[in-house]
Amino acid sequence: MTVNIKLPNNISYDIIINKLNSIKFDKKTVIVTNCTISSLHLNYIKKYLDIKNLSIVTLLDGEEYKNMQSIDTILNHCFEHKLNRSSLIIAFGGGVIGDMAGFAASIYQRGIDFIQIPTTLLSQVDASVGGKTGVNNKYGKNLIGAFHQPSAVYIDPFFLSTLPKREFSSGVSEIIKMAITFDKDFFIWLENNILDNEKNIKYAILKSVQIKANVVNTDEKEKGIRAVLNYGHTFAHVIENETNYKTYLHGEAVGIGMLIANNLSIKIGLMNKKEALRVKKLLESYNIPTSYIIKNTETFYEHFFLDKKSLDSKIKFILAKGLGDYTIKDNLKKEDIISVLKDFS
Repeated sequence: MTVNIKLPNNISYDIIINKLNSIKFDKKTVIVTNCTISSLHLNYIKKYLDIKNLSIVTLLDGEEYKNMQSIDTILNHCFEHKLNRSSLIIAFGGGVIGDMAGFAASIYQRGIDFIQIPTTLLSQVDASVGGKTGVNNKYGKNLIGAFHQPSAVYIDPFFLSTLPKREFSSGVSEIIKMAITFDKDFFIWLENNILDNEKNIKYAILKSVQIKANVVNTDEKEKGIRAVLNYGHTFAHVIENETNYKTYLHGEAVGIGMLIANNLSIKIGLMNKKEALRVKKLLESYNIPTSYIIKNTETFYEHFFLDKKSLDSKIKFILAKGLGDYTIKDNLKKEDIISVLKDFS
């Protein structure tokens, strides 16, 4: 199964959802991975790589290492191995590795090619598609980065065989996110089909990738509709920052963020309680957290202004409009937002 990204600036690449086949490059290539993926799957991927000049840089595993120090490690490796502008970086891992490898590729000698071989469900359905790259800093998540499209994305469901259940559920959260905002029929399908077999998983990956590809094709640089993919993320990024990226996986924080966003939708009349409960039940069926205690609502509120989606003094909220539709609001009253935050305090 292949989904194509075709952007207005003549950039086009394929997202291939299938077992890996031979990947051949006659150029200097660096695989960027982490210690966990290296021990589990490096030998598997090497069987399919036909690359004469290949080296590997292995980073520590975890969101806390998604920083400029790791970027320096990647760049130093590239310089030491004398990569040039025709060289290639392969991002081999989850969303953290994909974001960092892509960012390093975007700035090495002002930009070289990279490909994505995502190994987690979250990265397969979301992070590997669309060209967003970056790292975190003390002010928030992905505040340093660039748009840099991969040359190709290879999604092999085989890698999910070693994925811990919690990591798998984190990816399911992003699948649910896209169904809620873009495709009610897909949401209903998710309610009635458990992602516990290859057929269902491949279908869910395909549907999610198709949704994201359609959005990216329309709005590469997030000037409009692409912002909708951040449904739940405005709240999730604050939660991740407050917990130092150690308590929740990204998809878990997004799950909580969607529920807070849904409460806001209910408050302003965009969603009814029954629809919000369906979302909560679907998340809970995959053991995705649905509660969070906000210690200080004012501090939580002020963190919104560090989000990339905030415009000057306005906070942009992506909200579900029932199931299968969305709206973007940047004129909500502070008292309404605080009232919803207090529901979680």
